[in-house]
Amino acid sequence: MGRLFWKFFLFVWLAQLAGILGVGLVFWLEHRRTDQMVDSGRPVSMQESPPHLGALHRPPPDFGRLPPPGEHPVPPPGEFRIPFVPALATLLASLVCAFALAWYFAKPIRFLREAFDAAAEGDLDIRIGRRMGGRDDELVDLARDFDHMTERLRALMEGQKNLLHDVSHEIRSPLARLQAAIGLARQQPSRMGDSLDRIEREGERINQLVGELLTLSRLEAGVVGALENVDMGELLVGIVEDARFEGVARGVEIDFVAGEMVEVRANAELLHRAIENIIRNALRFSPEGGRVLVKAGLEGDCFGFSIADQGPGVPEADLEAIFAPFFREGGQGSGGGYGLGLAIAKRVLVAINGSIVASNGEAGGLVVKVVLRV
Repeated sequence: MGRLFWKFFLFVWLAQLAGILGVGLVFWLEHRRTDQMVDSGRPVSMQESPPHLGALHRPPPDFGRLPPPGEHPVPPPGEFRIPFVPALATLLASLVCAFALAWYFAKPIRFLREAFDAAAEGDLDIRIGRRMGGRDDELVDLARDFDHMTERLRALMEGQKNLLHDVSHEIRSPLARLQAAIGLARQQPSRMGDSLDRIEREGERINQLVGELLTLSRLEAGVVGALENVDMGELLVGIVEDARFEGVARGVEIDFVAGEMVEVRANAELLHRAIENIIRNALRFSPEGGRVLVKAGLEGDCFGFSIADQGPGVPEADLEAIFAPFFREGGQGSGGGYGLGLAIAKRVLVAINGSIVASNGEAGGLVVKVVLRV
């Protein structure tokens, strides 16, 4: 039994015991007051004596006579006997009641303590909601919150492990190419220029990867920087013009359909990067000579925009997974890059109370829909 159990047990039992003693004291005082009236020769009326005690304290008509053989003598009016058997039974009943109440409240707390100890040792598979039985109170809610917490912690830890594995894999490739370029430069000094160009490109790739990882890490930690009013019309026009310049090399056109533009509260740099990542992703997977359609405008009390490409689309089962870091498997995931663009975009939008969803277009390709609160 824990300390809380005994504290609760003693509190409940002492409360019951105090109630019993209080009731007994009231009866004793009333009995003594009535006896004093009888001894002084003052008649005891029903108004002066409580209704439930008046008849008991009147001397019976045959008071003073010896009882018949085999009968117990009637105690004189001045004598008050404590009912030990009822008092003992009441005391035992209060003990049992206090024990049951203390056990009822202390048992789930003991389960919680064991679960917290297990979680502290690294066991995040433990669940205690099922062990609460048919209870329906705040302690059960606390157990459910604990189960939700352990589930979330387990998901975060698995995500961190997967992220570390993916980062190691992504950095290994450019590092291997760097080593190969350095070895080639040593073996063939005549090709030093080509080797240096390769080293520079791989260094830029590593720098880009590290920068994206740092951005993703800050976003997951809730660091979004200072918020300001961002003019969505000005922001989207600049991003679309840059995308058109990039699309010329692959023959991909960018169509921009602008509706009513508004201002939103966001970090301008992060929001610019998020939208740019989405449009660049559409450019990357659009076929040569394809078209990317960008629509934007006020939708009720929100601002929404969509980016639709003519690429291969994404399997329905992977529409949520494309926003996970380093996802590049199947469908849209077959292009270049590190698979961090959409992951960063989603975290930026969630941080400013926005939302982003992906779906396959009716005519093919991927459609990414973004909604921002005005």
